[in-house]
Parts: sequence; C-alpha cells; structure tokens
Amino acid sequence: MTQAQQSIFITGNSSGLGRGLSAAFLKRGCRIFGCSRRGYTGLEGDLKDIQCDLTNFNTIPVAMETLLGKAKGLDLVLLNAGILGEIKTMAKTSMDEIRHIMDINVWSNKLLLDWLLTWDRPVAQIILISSGAAVLGNKGWGGYALSKATLNMLAQLYAHEFPDTHISALAPGLIDTAMMDYLCVEPDPVVYPALNRIRNARGTDVMASPDIAAERIISVLEEVRRFPSGSFVDIRQILEPEEYQKLMSARHQSRSAPVKE
Repeated sequence: MTQAQQSIFITGNSSGLGRGLSAAFLKRGCRIFGCSRRGYTGLEGDLKDIQCDLTNFNTIPVAMETLLGKAKGLDLVLLNAGILGEIKTMAKTSMDEIRHIMDINVWSNKLLLDWLLTWDRPVAQIILISSGAAVLGNKGWGGYALSKATLNMLAQLYAHEFPDTHISALAPGLIDTAMMDYLCVEPDPVVYPALNRIRNARGTDVMASPDIAAERIISVLEEVRRFPSGSFVDIRQILEPEEYQKLMSARHQSRSAPVKE
C-alpha cells in the first residue's frame, strides 16, 4: 500500500526559508501550494504557485480560492511570509512602520487562518513561523519583536477555533537569508549588542542555509505536535537545548548602551 501524497500550503515560498521548504517537500513527493509576492519559485515538481500581495487584504480570499479551491484538504500549512523592518529604537520607530510590519507578519496571517476556517476542509497541522525575537526583547528589534510576539498569541487563540488542527508558532533559529545581509552590515552592533551574536554566527553551523533550515524544520514536525496546540516552540529547544539556554541567558543585553542615531 503506497503512502498518500501530502498536500502542503506555504506562504512566502519564492525565496529564503519558504523556497527552501518548498524544495525540500517537493523532493519528498509532496504537492505544494505556494503564494508569494513574486509568485514564482523556479522549482520543478507538483507545485502550484500564485502571486499574492499580503498587504492587500482584499485580495487574500480570492487568491486562496484560486490556489486551494479544488484541494480536498491540507496536511500542513506553513505561514512563513514576513518582514524584518529597520533595526532602531522604539522611540524612533514610527506608527506607520509598525503598522506595515504588523500587517504582513500578523494580520495577513489572521485573514489566512480565517479563510481556512471557512474552507471547511481538513487541515492537520498549521505552523506560523515566529522568531526568538518574540521573547528576547533585545534593543532595536521593536516592530519585528512586537509582531512575532503577537503572532505567538495568534497561534494560541486560534488553537481554540481549530479543534481538529494542531497549531504552533515555531522559531526556526538563525537562517542565512537576505535579512542577514542587512543585519550583518548596516545596524551598529555597539548600539544594538544582540547583533554581535548574529554576526559571529554567520558562516558557521549556528546559522543554517535556507535548505538546511528547511530540513531541520521537517525533522521536528512530529515533535512539535507533542506540545499543546497553540504553543510557541523554539526549534533549539528540541535540537540544541544547550544553545537555547545560552540564548535565553543572553536576554536584554546592554540596556544601558548609548544611542548613536
């Protein structure tokens, strides 16, 4: 008896971690439904891509119906799309900047979850890609940290509304994506000390490529389901508990560092 083909929906799958996840699941023979701002991954396999600007809330239901209207259900949903924003102090982060980050990192995901609720077809597991920034509270990570902390609560709240689906917010650890091109070059690590850990990790095993990060996520999917639905899980809790403890002990570094902006 052959194993049934898995169906997986991934947002932000045209680059970075989303593309890595798409490639990894395609290699496993899965059917991938992807949406992204570009709408194209260049990958081969059982893949249906659609272009969707998640900042345009009115287009999300139409895009989802176009993409998933004929699907019978989903084994896994990975809500991965998100943006970082600029590293700066909270006082110098405008409301418009925070709204933009929240729209993409949180409220677009709310609309996607709402659509899946009304879709009325089985969804086995939903993972919202979060970040350690959600709990670290490091200086400079304002809008991004706020959005990921809110995303964690979104997972917890929707766990009540998806009784037959396991939901979690998962921090995937450091991943060498375009986001790191900015973090490792532009912001001042003297002003924002948490950047030192990131810059020291680049080029080492601590910071995975998108393809390796995707494999790491796939390797913990079953373990994540052992946590209560709605939980926030840092992948390092499972794979690298000592590294996770070091990370937690380094919270709130150098709050007294002078501001040089």
